[in-house]
Amino acid sequence: MSYFIFGIGFVLFLIYIIFLIWDLATKPKKTIKSEKKIDLDDNIDYDGMGNQGRV
Repeated sequence: MSYFIFGIGFVLFLIYIIFLIWDLATKPKKTIKSEKKIDLDDNIDYDGMGNQGRV
């Protein structure tokens, strides 16, 4: 029974590691896309709330 529990934990850990590596591998592509979006926005409006705070 303990080998069965260990096996389930090991499989879940492997799934976690696979998705972690996959996310880290695709993250640079995601940041490049978001940086291009920031360049198109207002260069003073970094919080994304518009000009509500400026008087």
